[in-house]
Amino acid sequence: MTIKFGTDGWRAVISETFTFGNLRLVAQAIADYVLEENASNPSVVVGFDTRFLSDRYAAEVARVMAANRIDTWLARADTPTPAISYAVKHKNATAGVMITASHNAPRYNGVKLKSCFGGSASPAHHKRVEQLLERNLSTVHGPNLMDLDEAIKRDRVHKFDPAWAYYEHLSNLVDLDIVSSGELRIVADGMYGSGRGAFSEILARGRSHVHNIRHEMNPGFGGIHPEPITRHLGMLMSTIQSGHWDVGLATDGDADRIGAVDAQGNFVDPHRIFALVLRYLLEKRGLRGKVVRTVSTTRMIDRIAAQYGLELIETPVGFNHIADLMIAGGVVMGGEESGGMSIQGHIPEGDGVLLGLLLLEVMAAAKTPLHVLVEDLLAKFGPAQYARTDMKLTRPVEKKEMVAMLINLAPEAIAGVAVEKVETVDGVKYYLNDGSWLLIRPSGTEPVLRVYAEAPNDERVKALLGFGEEMAAKA
Repeated sequence: MTIKFGTDGWRAVISETFTFGNLRLVAQAIADYVLEENASNPSVVVGFDTRFLSDRYAAEVARVMAANRIDTWLARADTPTPAISYAVKHKNATAGVMITASHNAPRYNGVKLKSCFGGSASPAHHKRVEQLLERNLSTVHGPNLMDLDEAIKRDRVHKFDPAWAYYEHLSNLVDLDIVSSGELRIVADGMYGSGRGAFSEILARGRSHVHNIRHEMNPGFGGIHPEPITRHLGMLMSTIQSGHWDVGLATDGDADRIGAVDAQGNFVDPHRIFALVLRYLLEKRGLRGKVVRTVSTTRMIDRIAAQYGLELIETPVGFNHIADLMIAGGVVMGGEESGGMSIQGHIPEGDGVLLGLLLLEVMAAAKTPLHVLVEDLLAKFGPAQYARTDMKLTRPVEKKEMVAMLINLAPEAIAGVAVEKVETVDGVKYYLNDGSWLLIRPSGTEPVLRVYAEAPNDERVKALLGFGEEMAAKA
């Protein structure tokens, strides 16, 4: 049996590799890791999303932790990943375990491992858990288990609601009075994930009107991937267009990602949300610091940072790279193209709920519709159109080999525009002298090759993607 942790934990297909038996083995390895980190007073926070059997899986993790004499806080109900991450820090826990496969298809489930600072565990810590798992398997050391009711009775497992401390923390990062003053009409699309109801609960005491859709318990996510991108947001777009709504906010399966829809029914992608919120934090709040973005994120962020004389840092894909810089300090905002973003003062964790609230604050403060704010953003820091395509792989791709091939195949120009430089921060990225770029990289979590492009117009984006797909096919 091979269980490998990716950039944010372990994910696998339910009933194939993600089984109760395998999960208990992983939980024992995590328990061993926790005891290495803190032998005298170990504690763990355990949460779960809305997927099939997630609550049961979380209970099994708690049973293993209790049997290893680790003080365990078990969420009472499905909860956003950032709420669990915040609870780890709030309770000074040694680690956190979140049962979720995030934005992946319904057939998947997974384990996200959180560190004591309230963000994803480092690659080194994931590797240590893998080593402990392999050691336990080789020595035939099965998982320790304790009856859950007995563990609760003995005070080794404590059931709790992580939402309220998390909501209170968010209220210190977002000016809810400004949001309330906007009297915004909001459609909140939970995508059947664990962010369902979060916006309506946080904004309940103000003058915002929140209408929830896809907030019922549905472990099959209505047959879609719970990922807030255009092709999965048809219901949100049609709801917005059929009524008098100002904005739609969609969170993914575990609410660490965000997408939006404006009053005209247009999708507002994370690049634009990132840019709008960053500009607001710098202009209106006067915040200053480093700005961090992943290699696949819009260069509008670079232009905004440059206008304020701020350092821009580009990282590989994966929020853990942003988190490392946030932990070191001095970062005003960090984000990635998939919708994971965080700001100064928050945990180093992508948070779709926080960014949705900040977007509402931007709109309310400006007293301006979202589509007008986007037009103004593009006029000042664009133009910037973006698209991504995924090519399914028939066989595993060795990243180093592909990077070497793509560098060797690097052209002097793409679609008639000169290539200025080639970077290999994560995959291969071609920068063109009109401000556009093309990125080709294998996914860290799925058997696909991703091709990304940003350019001044859709026609150029299409040309770049077409060229990128040809390059990828050759490589």
